[in-house]
Amino acid sequence: MNQNSFRSGQFNLSGLRFWLVLFAAIWLLGAIGLGWLVKSLFILLGLLIITPIIGVLVFRWWLKRNLIVDNCPVCGYESAGINGTQMRCPNCSEPLRIEQGQFYRLTPPGTVDVEAVDVSVKQIED
Repeated sequence: MNQNSFRSGQFNLSGLRFWLVLFAAIWLLGAIGLGWLVKSLFILLGLLIITPIIGVLVFRWWLKRNLIVDNCPVCGYESAGINGTQMRCPNCSEPLRIEQGQFYRLTPPGTVDVEAVDVSVKQIED
């Protein structure tokens, strides 16, 4: 008879041993009146799993409400920013203020915006 045939017929209980010990420890703690400890560990484990999921959902909701995509009033470049903040246009470096879902130029008080007009020169002959 082959000696290896007996070893191949045995069950590998190394993975099952951890779960049996864990079950026995929980049962023992519950039997001696420390079930509150087991329940608090399960609550803590549940909070550790649920808290990041809720955090990501809240962050996405906040970002959806506060992320503004608009065109720069100077160069027309489309960019994104957070509502209620200041930023510079990535294209023309114009300082911008983001309020009420739109981009506004940050200009000091008393600044007058003018547009240059190209005037062609004609010479008049005498």
